[in-house]
Formats: sequence, C-alpha cells, structure tokens
Amino acid sequence: MPLYRDEAVVLRVHKLGEADRIVTLLTRRHGRIRAVGKGVRRTTSRYGARLEPGSHIDVQLHTRTAVPDAERGHPRHHGLDLVTQVESVDNYGARLASDYPGWTAAVAICETAERLTPEEGEPALRQYLLVVGALRSLADRDHEATLILDAFLIRSMSLAGWEPALAECAVCSATGPHGAFNVPAGGAVCPNCRPAGSVRPQAGSLSLMAALLSGDWTGAEATALDLRREASGLIAAHLQWHLERGIRSLPLVDR
Repeated sequence: MPLYRDEAVVLRVHKLGEADRIVTLLTRRHGRIRAVGKGVRRTTSRYGARLEPGSHIDVQLHTRTAVPDAERGHPRHHGLDLVTQVESVDNYGARLASDYPGWTAAVAICETAERLTPEEGEPALRQYLLVVGALRSLADRDHEATLILDAFLIRSMSLAGWEPALAECAVCSATGPHGAFNVPAGGAVCPNCRPAGSVRPQAGSLSLMAALLSGDWTGAEATALDLRREASGLIAAHLQWHLERGIRSLPLVDR
C-alpha cells in the first residue's frame, strides 16, 4: 500500500535542501525507517515542530518503493518514504529542553536506539517500547537521568543478545559474585578465567548494574555517586565494545 500509518519516536533529523529534512524514525510496527519531511524547516510548516528528536508521534507516510519479502511476509521498504501527516502523542524533547542532564540522556538514548536497529524496515517492537518508556521517564522526572540512561543501555544490550554477565562468570558460568570485570570476555569473570587487563570494580557496581537490568529502582537509587559513575563506565564500555564504534553523545551526558 502506498500509504501507511504508525506510531514512532523521532531519533534524528538532518537538513535536506533549503526547506526539507530527512527524519529517522523508530516505529512501532515497521522498525527504523527514514523519511523526508517536505518544507518542515519553513516557519509556515504545519507539523515541522512535531518532527524534532525525542518527539513521540502518530505519523502517516507515503511509501516510495516497497519490495515484497516472502520470508517475513511483509513489504521491505527501500529508499526514503515521504511524511504526509503528523500528530503529536507527546513531545518529550521539548519537555526536556531546559533540563541539560535529561536532554543529553535523551539524545544518547535516541542515538543508541538508531545504532541497535541497523536494518531499515525490520520490526523492533521491544526496542521501540524501551525507547518510549525511557523518554517518558526522563520527561516525567521519575528517576535520576543518568540512572534512566544506564537502565536503557543495559536493557537494550540484553535485547540485542549482549547482556553482560553479572552473577556468574562470563567464561565458565561459575556462580558469583566475582571481583573482576572484563568487557571482551562478556562481563564478570572468576579468578580462574580472569584475562589480563580485567578491571576490579567496587562490589556494589555490579549489584547496581543488576538492579538497573531488573528494574529494582529502590536499590539503584540507594547507591552512592561513585558506584553510579563506575557502573556507567562499565555499561558504556560494554556497549561500545559490541557496537565497535563509540556513541558520540555519551561524553556529553552530565554525570
């Protein structure tokens, strides 16, 4: 069908020509897609303000080209679709505009979500729901911004199959707790399997990571600042090791 409608989160925008934008969206049913917003940079645009990073929208798009995918049973989109209508569900980006820690965490969430959905048109419902939940929590100030970001990152890695080992050895599966952590090995490692270059985090850092992964916010919020910083470093290192590239917005996050 040439027209389709979906809920989406705006992950990224960049300029196209004099008045247009290319918008990267993570949608509920169609995964990550890119589309052109015609004339959205003009002040007279009817929906330009709704196509900003961090916006949760209901969007209608026109498919430029669609090739049937017999294996998945749905069309695979190629090229750039065209945005034809946008309704705002919640503009999380605008709500965070005056909150530097929240805004930088939201930018890091959007960049990570884009990197973890490398194939356009591939449904990624759980990742979409994770992004929406994280942005909503940031905008509502449910928890500290860095805790929300780290919870999103470690849960996203779990969805991608990169969950770090925390309660057992990443190499031999020996029951922990273990005192060393090695990113290339996959997480916590026992004394017998500990590779050279492993770090020795504080005992509470791995417990904090486990709390963020499981959603134990009471336990996470009771931790000290130095433990949060150490856990953030381990989570970021683990993520970027598997992505094989850095997340550019992470150094800007106010920790």
